[in-house]
Amino acid sequence: MNLILEKTKAVRYFTNMGSVFKALKLSASSFDWYVSDVETNYYGDEFKSEDQWLSGVELGRFVATNDVQFIWAVFSAFPIGTRFEVTEPPIVEGNADYWSGREVKPQLSGALFEIAAWDSSATILIGLPGDAEENFKATYPEVKSLASAAR
Repeated sequence: MNLILEKTKAVRYFTNMGSVFKALKLSASSFDWYVSDVETNYYGDEFKSEDQWLSGVELGRFVATNDVQFIWAVFSAFPIGTRFEVTEPPIVEGNADYWSGREVKPQLSGALFEIAAWDSSATILIGLPGDAEENFKATYPEVKSLASAAR
């Protein structure tokens, strides 16, 4: 099931990836990441708001040492060692598939799952492994099915 967390006071702000990984009980370093369609409140040199591949170690270190809000972004998780040229990067803003009312898959072929920051007001989780989904639901009982939240 795909999930959405929105309209809750259980998070300080949407989307803090450190908090998301903690709730999922997943380590960013267990995956490689393609990060796209990024807008954030971070203005330092450690992270660029451009489409890019990051190792899980790089992403994990960044979110652990910086209190960053991702306003818009798509984080696509891949098995470690995955790299390929991305010709159509995943998008979050304007992605009508999220609101179609049907179960959608990660946008990039081969992605294990996808985490999207939606306009600093929601976190969208696509294709999570079952244990990570259950962990997230236990942390945030108000999370709901993305299909039921279709707009």
